[in-house]
Amino acid sequence: MKENAQEPKRLKKPNIFARILALLVTAALVLGALAAVVYRDQLTPGAVRRWLAYQNMVTSETGESIPFTHAGGDKLSIAYLDSGVVTASAAGAHYYGLDGVAFVNRVLNMDNPVLSTSGTTAVAYDAGSQALFAFRGGEEYFSLSLDSSADLLSARANDSGALAVTAQQSGYKGAVTVYNSHGKEIIQISLSSVFAVDAALSPDGRTVAVVTMGQENGSFFSRLLFFPVTQEEPSAQVNLGSINVLDMDYEDGVLWVLCEDRLLTVTPDGETVQTYHISPSYLKGCSLEGDGFALLLTGRYRSGGATQALIIGKDGQVLQSLPLSNQVLDYAAAGKYFGLLSGSRLLLYDLNLKVYATLDNPQGARNLDLSPNGSALLANDQKAWLYIPQ
Repeated sequence: MKENAQEPKRLKKPNIFARILALLVTAALVLGALAAVVYRDQLTPGAVRRWLAYQNMVTSETGESIPFTHAGGDKLSIAYLDSGVVTASAAGAHYYGLDGVAFVNRVLNMDNPVLSTSGTTAVAYDAGSQALFAFRGGEEYFSLSLDSSADLLSARANDSGALAVTAQQSGYKGAVTVYNSHGKEIIQISLSSVFAVDAALSPDGRTVAVVTMGQENGSFFSRLLFFPVTQEEPSAQVNLGSINVLDMDYEDGVLWVLCEDRLLTVTPDGETVQTYHISPSYLKGCSLEGDGFALLLTGRYRSGGATQALIIGKDGQVLQSLPLSNQVLDYAAAGKYFGLLSGSRLLLYDLNLKVYATLDNPQGARNLDLSPNGSALLANDQKAWLYIPQ
């Protein structure tokens, strides 16, 4: 019996299109690896975030966007939000898109305009008056008009848009009112024995830190009180002595407190206080907007400008020190970056003091703010624009 002979298997010819596709993928990977090596200094996480955020924005060869006209006014402050630009001045409060489109215009006289910001929210108010406006997401989401017998002292937002508003009100020496991110009042802490002068809300909105001032035996004192927003009695307190508090910022697990001659970091339980003593130098400027660090500008003499920039960590230690030779017109910190603006140049640094971007002749800019991705918002008396490092 004959066995059935099997026909030999035919070899399938390779698909020419599959081979071409594999070749192209391999070439792309090789070119990508080569580009990563060649441009490794430029392909930073910040550069990627900037590209994703502004890929459709038209910029010049220097990386500057088309300037747009803002409302201007004396005592001008500017702030970068992820959704746009906010200005506060004697001419009122104004909110623009990054392309210059006006979102909100609050035209009013402000004798003492103050602009306070978090990453997503800006609060503009007239210190010593009654009007307050809060902006985020392209709109004014909250406003406040106090009774004529009350005076606004401070207003600060956390990253979610919840607010701590400090005011002098009739019948009390001070009151701090906490509003949630929708503008609903959560609690009012009224003080009758000491003055409330400032307050900051924790990132989770559960604790408000209140700075108070009082007098004892002819001498004044400052005290820091931590209140859970569910009760009107403090859970912790820290005696600050006879010093004035100039600024505050509440990060996760730590409160930054700037005073005339020192910078403090305080844990919410009041148990740990770290101190950096500015004296014998003199404070010339400070930004608490960076992530996990403070930018201090100090000078050798009471008069004159800053002679060094310092990066201070949460432990109160100097992380970096940078001598300054040019006059600093403005400064800013955000994310892991900081910037110094002079009349002829903008320098942007990372926390290792590496200059990651330089802009010469910044069109007469006098005001500076930073985005957490390392881009810079610049403004002069009439125009504002972005500088996007390449």
